[in-house]
Amino acid sequence: MVSLPSKVWENTESYHLEVLRNPWYRAVARLQNSINELTMDYWRARGGQTLHLPVTTGSISSPMGLGSDSKPVSVDLMGAPTYLADSMQFMLEFGCRLTGTDTYYVMPSFRGEDHDATHLCQFFHSEAEIVGGLDDMLETVESYLRHLAAGLVERDADIIRDCGGSIEKLAKLAGAGAFRRVTFAEAADVLNGTGVEDHGGWRTLTREGEQLLMDKLGEFLWVSHWDHLAVPFYQAFGDPEGRTALNADLLFGMGEVVGAGERHVTADQVQQALDLHEVGAESYAWYLQMRDQSPLRTSGFGLGIERFLMWVLDHKDIRDFQLLPRRNGHNIVP
Repeated sequence: MVSLPSKVWENTESYHLEVLRNPWYRAVARLQNSINELTMDYWRARGGQTLHLPVTTGSISSPMGLGSDSKPVSVDLMGAPTYLADSMQFMLEFGCRLTGTDTYYVMPSFRGEDHDATHLCQFFHSEAEIVGGLDDMLETVESYLRHLAAGLVERDADIIRDCGGSIEKLAKLAGAGAFRRVTFAEAADVLNGTGVEDHGGWRTLTREGEQLLMDKLGEFLWVSHWDHLAVPFYQAFGDPEGRTALNADLLFGMGEVVGAGERHVTADQVQQALDLHEVGAESYAWYLQMRDQSPLRTSGFGLGIERFLMWVLDHKDIRDFQLLPRRNGHNIVP
């Protein structure tokens, strides 16, 4: 049995020596490699294409909206203010139009909050954008997760067992059928107010609410059609009045591990959403122009790789999945 990590992220001076000593981190590195290779195999079989994308952007995505739960990371790039990418979802939308096929990547994402047991300041995102609607996207995520589970069982069963994970759990996911789906409104009814936060115009689920919902309805549960003000502006409208969004979060393990959504097709729809969310259009003029020149119905998702590995190894602290810890406000070497 591999010894558990000893919170090396608390020690910013000699953590690298503990990483080299502790077999846990060698196992994490092996699993990270497997996920990268399995992801490439999955999209290659579908005819998808990866892209080399920058980690800086003037068009941040996740923090853009009244109901956002993340903050952007701003940097000075030799005198030019810019942001580290919270997601490259916009660029994947661009990529679908450029390549004519599905696009994907595995890259770091940067968030402005401090770390805790379920959040990292820098984490790895497996993101993809496909041509199609929300239902197509949810089916894609499910088949991708089954592919990852089957591949990890085949490649890394001994490592997973040694680190406290369950091969039986992975095998069950690999053979699973379609995941259960409920709307946010249905989820709120099930919870009867517990774990649902009302922000006076939009509602969100707390971590407690996510866990209660899984206790009642089971893991691998899609919660779809959130209040539109609770999600970023780029999610398509789920009803003619624009109250809900064509989006879904997948709950398993520690809670939300995958976020997915369909995008607006036209520039008019994007502008309507920007106005609704009180977001200025200056940084998104190119996004509007792209739809005028190349309207396309696409949907995308983002899987937090460290959160997925928490579930694989039945581990409770996401910070133990960083080989080189990073924390906002700290200059850590190497």
